[in-house]
Parts: sequence; C-alpha cells; structure tokens
Amino acid sequence: MVQSLNHQEANSNYKAKKFIIWLFVVSSTIMFAGWTSYYIVFAASKSKGHGLVLPDMFLYSTAVLLVSSICLFLAARAFRNGQVSSQKTFLWATLLLGIVFGYLQVEAWVSLYQSGAFLVNNNAAISLIYIVSGIHLLHIFAGLLLILSTLLGVYGEISTERLQFRMEVSSIFWHFIDILWIYLYVFLLLNS
Repeated sequence: MVQSLNHQEANSNYKAKKFIIWLFVVSSTIMFAGWTSYYIVFAASKSKGHGLVLPDMFLYSTAVLLVSSICLFLAARAFRNGQVSSQKTFLWATLLLGIVFGYLQVEAWVSLYQSGAFLVNNNAAISLIYIVSGIHLLHIFAGLLLILSTLLGVYGEISTERLQFRMEVSSIFWHFIDILWIYLYVFLLLNS
C-alpha cells in the first residue's frame, strides 16, 4: 500500500515537472513571436529589413540541428526497445551535434561581424539577428544539460520510470528548439 502511494506520488511529480517544461515551451514561443513581430513592424516602418546575406554557417547549423533531432528520436526509440547501448550512442551523438551547433552559431556571428554587421548599430533588424540567435543558443545550452542529465541517468542505472521521464523531457525540449530554430532561420531568410 505504501509503495503504491509512493509510486502515485512520483507519477504526479513527473507530470507536474513535464507541465512546467510545456509552460516553458509556450512562453518561449510567445517571446520569440514577439521579437519576430517587432522585426516585422520595424522593417515595415523603415522600409528595410536587415539587408544581409545570412552566413552559410546558419544553414550548416540548421542541418546539424536536424540530424541531432533525428539522433534523439532514435535514442528514445532505442530506450523503448530496451537497447541501452544504442540509446547511449544516439544520446552522445545528440550531445556532440548540439555542441557543433553552438560552434557554428558563433562562427556565423564572427562572419556577420566581419561583414560589418555589428550587434549595436543603427539598424535594429541586424541587432535582432544576434538577439534571437543568441537567446536560441541559450536554449540549446539548456537542452544540452537535459540531454546530459538523461545520459548520466542511463549510465547511473536509475529507475526506468525516472529515465523515461528524462527522455521525454529532453525530447520535448530538444525538438522544440529544433523547430524554433528552423522557424527563425526561415523567417530571417524571408525578411532580408
């Protein structure tokens, strides 16, 4: 009886924490929607966008992020099938690809800076490129911490319920930031 109550309490705790992740996803979506709305209003009032050719590194980082999402999907599938070795491999791949994404973002900023597009300038649209990609990179860092937590859980041999919770939360968050980046990249491409 006591064990059953503890199990129900743990499930309620996991559901509450997962709900918090969903609230974060919704609030982040609203935040980025606000910035892109500001961009549209600014560009319309000044009759200009950022006027830049986006660095190729943004395209490469998009491809890397897509592959990382596929790896995380495969890690979740391996977990469901009880393939611990495959799960570890795909989690490591996701983690490494997330780090590569971050590196490519920094390289894109360097390319922008070298082309004369500085963070602080008289065109807020250019500044917004740095802001949205920088805040997105902070989300990537948070996602990497979640994936690392899942990976440590696999190696630490935690309970199946707890590991399932970590996989679900990591997947929700990582796929969200993947979709968010695709939206931001396409938005910036279309509004140049």
